[in-house]
Amino acid sequence: MSEAKADLGLIGLAVMGQNLVLNMNDHDFTIAVFNRTVAKVDAFMENEAKGTNVIGTHSIEEFVASLKRPRRVMLLVKAGDAVDKFIDAVLPHLEEGDIIIDGGNSNFNDTIRRCKYVEDKGMLFIGTGVSGGEEGARRGPSIMPGGSPAAWEHVKEIFQSVSAKSDTGEPCCDWVGEGGAGHFVKMIHNGIEYGDMQLICEAYQMMSGLGMTPQEMSEVFAEWNEGELDSYLIEITRDILAKDDDETGKAMVDVILDTAGQKGTGKWTGITALDLGQPLTLIGEAVFARCLSAMKDERVKASKVLNGPEANTSDWDKKQVVADIRKALYASKVVSYAQGYQLMREAAKEYKWNLNYGGIALMWRGGCIIRSQFLGKIRDAFDKNPQLENLLLDDYFRAVIEDCQPAWRETVKRAITVGIPTPAFSSALAYYDGYRSERLPANLLQAQRDYFGAHTYERLDKPRGEFFHTNWTGTGGNITASTYTA
Repeated sequence: MSEAKADLGLIGLAVMGQNLVLNMNDHDFTIAVFNRTVAKVDAFMENEAKGTNVIGTHSIEEFVASLKRPRRVMLLVKAGDAVDKFIDAVLPHLEEGDIIIDGGNSNFNDTIRRCKYVEDKGMLFIGTGVSGGEEGARRGPSIMPGGSPAAWEHVKEIFQSVSAKSDTGEPCCDWVGEGGAGHFVKMIHNGIEYGDMQLICEAYQMMSGLGMTPQEMSEVFAEWNEGELDSYLIEITRDILAKDDDETGKAMVDVILDTAGQKGTGKWTGITALDLGQPLTLIGEAVFARCLSAMKDERVKASKVLNGPEANTSDWDKKQVVADIRKALYASKVVSYAQGYQLMREAAKEYKWNLNYGGIALMWRGGCIIRSQFLGKIRDAFDKNPQLENLLLDDYFRAVIEDCQPAWRETVKRAITVGIPTPAFSSALAYYDGYRSERLPANLLQAQRDYFGAHTYERLDKPRGEFFHTNWTGTGGNITASTYTA
């Protein structure tokens, strides 16, 4: 049997796995690799990994035998059953204190379950989000680990060495928390990514309504990328809009079918928000916008029979409208992150996680898809007040909304006037108006619930937690429904 030389073993040689292995090799870590289709190991060793210190293996036994203790086994396989199968395949070959790491896009509920399962067998488990796509994996991703706290010291050096670095040189990787905390934070990252992308698409559609060409829009996004909107997604949008199709000579974006795909993490974020009773309206609308885009055939039919307003933008001042769209985009982005952080705070209470919110913003500062200048301001807000209830209450972000609000409202108004759908801009504004309202119409809603279902209500002139029922019809008696939670 060969001598154990590998600092970490990685199973799963798809694009992300291969690039992460090469990244680790570049940082002088020796990595062993295995893949269910063993031919992929040989192909990798003969091509991308040729001349490196990577160790190719052809069986689980050989793979585990090549690892230094405590053994660190990282899985980068498709989320779901494949993760469970590999955990069960590897476990019999491990010893107490060895570590299994799931680096895929797993649901955090599965990670909570797997963490307990592996710990019950005497081993340690890490569920880590890895963001940045293949380029991030190769050059430095954002890494969000959580799970068994005792495992962190054994992977910290590797993870922080290969992760992206902030503009001040700090690694975009730190311990997130116990159980499924790492994958939960990655899920929130992906939900915010859905929101950011939808907001950018709405800005694009508004500019299209102005009659702007993709090249003109590319120039706008290039300008925006020099200011407070400086981010990876704005940057790639600039590049996408400037690209022409080789076949037709048209702008590339104009030959792409307008139906969006999704892998489920945005949906998970929305479902979790509903489970925890949090108003994650913008990200929810971003998910639904993708669902609506997928109904292409129905939309084509509907476009022929359903009428809207005349889309006349000829009297719009193009320069002013574009300037207003930028502010609407920035204000809505603030709301999206405020909602995402609100959901993290509630999850931390529910699952008893001690999340470092400023640290999470730092982890997202580089390497990941939502990396942006803006995240530095979020970190500042939580460094200043770790107990901050909502980003909208921070002095900096309150001032941003104050500055952007007139343009934001004008943008939504213009979109409604000409029939351009802006679900993310609009829902962000509705959330803002709801959050700043001392009184909402839920008093009427509670009266309705009590009328038809005896669900009871609280009174303004009585202490919170005391519930009352009115016999609205004179025939219902005094029986009430069981205690409820909103």
